[in-house]
Amino acid sequence: MSKSATDRLTNVIAKWIAMNCRPINIVEDEGLTEVLQIASNDPSYKPPCRTTKPGTLLINAPEQFLKVANDWGIENKISTIGTDSAANMLAAMRALPYEHIACNAHILQRTITVCLDSSGFVGVLAKCRKIVGHFKQSPASTTELNQQQVALGKKSDQLIQDVPTRWNSTLAMVSRLLCNREAVQATLDQQNHRLVLPTEAEWAKLQRLELLLEPCKYVTELLGGEAYVSCSVVLPAFRHLYRVMDITDDDPAYVVKFKNAFQKDLAARRANGNEIWFEVATALDPRFKDLKCLPREKREQVWTILENMLQAAEPRRADSLQPSTEDDGPAQKKRRSELLLGSDSDSEDGIESGELQRYRAEPSISIDDCPLQWWYAHSGVYEKLSVLAQKYLASPATSVPCERLFSLAGHIVQKKRAALLPENVTRLVCLSDWLRKKK
Repeated sequence: MSKSATDRLTNVIAKWIAMNCRPINIVEDEGLTEVLQIASNDPSYKPPCRTTKPGTLLINAPEQFLKVANDWGIENKISTIGTDSAANMLAAMRALPYEHIACNAHILQRTITVCLDSSGFVGVLAKCRKIVGHFKQSPASTTELNQQQVALGKKSDQLIQDVPTRWNSTLAMVSRLLCNREAVQATLDQQNHRLVLPTEAEWAKLQRLELLLEPCKYVTELLGGEAYVSCSVVLPAFRHLYRVMDITDDDPAYVVKFKNAFQKDLAARRANGNEIWFEVATALDPRFKDLKCLPREKREQVWTILENMLQAAEPRRADSLQPSTEDDGPAQKKRRSELLLGSDSDSEDGIESGELQRYRAEPSISIDDCPLQWWYAHSGVYEKLSVLAQKYLASPATSVPCERLFSLAGHIVQKKRAALLPENVTRLVCLSDWLRKKK
């Protein structure tokens, strides 16, 4: 076939896959290749590979998004769109008239991955992976390890292998190994193996690494959990991480290297983020309105921005603000309070008038209280501010819950189940989500 005929066939194949929700890897089926070669009377024709981008099929993503928003009647109700930091997502967002919120959980985890690869922990982590793999591949060794754990009065826990795509799995592997260090060494002492065990200095490295990654785990779970997380939590959470990564005099060289890399990489990834949106959202959260997560000289700038917004806003009651019903256990509440609340006690003197001045004079609410509930109760007193609060506090700080649904749908719509009707896929996804929440 001529190149133009090949291109047309490639686009038709792509359109068929897209319209009928077929898995993209169907183009790798040998049977499909044979069918197309016979139908085209060209035995040399090969279907497009999975990475082919057919020109005529590419739909302008921003235009398509706006069309869908218009069809659903929500084009005037959208304030922000959250995505991960992939280049194609960022390119699409630049062409849309909405504010972009990058997924902060993705940003943090990418920073951790880069820092682990470029710091002094690579060698000892490689030893840990080989130790865990030794026990994972041998049921007999695992049984011996369990016996040693019982003899030492410990719980018979399995070792954990870290996975590059599973967040916090490196911390889980290190923590489990440190907890079972004696049992692991006692078991290996009775075996013939070629493993190179960590030295005392390397075990100390792992303990340091555990201390560094534990706060990162908490912030990741806070920003990437199932519960809704407002943008107002982002700056206090990252401020805590920067405090943890402050370099002290007693830090070993490898810890200093990790902390330097962490601060530099995280700052670079957040440099192009919508920082002003996060700052205004933090100011509108009654839990964090003291803005202790920001430098002193920047706090008044945020209030000035908010005052300008308030003067331009039209008064309207935010009757649609809904209180949150999420509740955490006592330990989680205590830990969240310790991590997110600042410790300095300075105060700000505002010169604004009207609603903003009264709001700044309000006492901050507890870290355990719901900011949306507070604004719902005070919407009659702060008519303009409550509208802004609804807009800024309603923006989620992460895209993780949505991506979990995408992953769930991906497990359902597999190659051998590609003929499922869209409505049946929707039913299965909804039932799975509802049943998990019911438990």
